[in-house]
Amino acid sequence: MDLTYIKATIEDIDILTKSRLEVLRAANGLTEDVDMSEVEKESYEYYKDSLSNGTHTAYLVFDGNEFVGAGGVSYFRVMPTYHNPSGNKAYIMNMYTKPEYRRLGIAYKTLELLVADARQKGVTAISLEATKMGRPLYEKFGFVDMHNEMELP
Repeated sequence: MDLTYIKATIEDIDILTKSRLEVLRAANGLTEDVDMSEVEKESYEYYKDSLSNGTHTAYLVFDGNEFVGAGGVSYFRVMPTYHNPSGNKAYIMNMYTKPEYRRLGIAYKTLELLVADARQKGVTAISLEATKMGRPLYEKFGFVDMHNEMELP
């Protein structure tokens, strides 16, 4: 294996958008015949805006020239609190490793890069949503369950 971790730029927008659809299909058990054209269009626009204004960092992982994984972190601000005086937050998302490359430390290394990016920006409040498969990785890294958060579906 010849793994490289590349911090994405606006020039990577097509592969970022394509990988986003791959992640969503895998995470939601969606087949190729499910129409994702609206998600594709909106993801492209999201990357175009957020990579330009610094509110998103993404890493792409390649084995030679083959895409094998990705991860991203979105930045946003909420009202300051006692535990987060700046109000700056980071949300890890789009973590994905192709099945044949899993259990090789790729996701862990990608997560390290994303958390380091957030820390470099001074962000201390970092969260994510974990799939059942991803939960052991995030727990190993030190993420803990949030019991006091709710969502309105």
